[in-house]
Amino acid sequence: MALLNVEHINPFLTAASSVLRDFGMETKVGKPSLKQAAFEKDALIIMIGVTGEMKGQVMIAFQNNVACEVASKMMMMPVTEMNEMSTSAICELGNMILGNSATIFSTKGIGIDITPPTMCSGEVVFSSNYAANVAIPLTLENGKSIEINVSIKGE
Repeated sequence: MALLNVEHINPFLTAASSVLRDFGMETKVGKPSLKQAAFEKDALIIMIGVTGEMKGQVMIAFQNNVACEVASKMMMMPVTEMNEMSTSAICELGNMILGNSATIFSTKGIGIDITPPTMCSGEVVFSSNYAANVAIPLTLENGKSIEINVSIKGE
């Protein structure tokens, strides 16, 4: 199983921090860890595939209440539950983060494309024999966090 190096992880963290900052949310990057991509029943996960010179997927995981807070900032209105509109906003957040990541990679001479986002919620476990999963928490100012899970490898 392939392991990632920091040069393959940092563009995702840089992009996530930048996009969240654009919506008024400052973040602090936590300590990365290798872990199984397992999520609890209150989780909302956006999964986006990565193709091109690197392959795999990136999952952005939120607790439901954090997803509501992020959607509230994005939509500039209170969001108390994940409905069709707020789910669409969170999926678009994933597109923005991965799109910005692709731009960062292109400045390093690495071409990647992304797939449309897939959203799932609840208790779920993803397994991959393709690449190790590196989980990195992004802590918001209010102490709540978003977890970025990167499971990709280069050619």
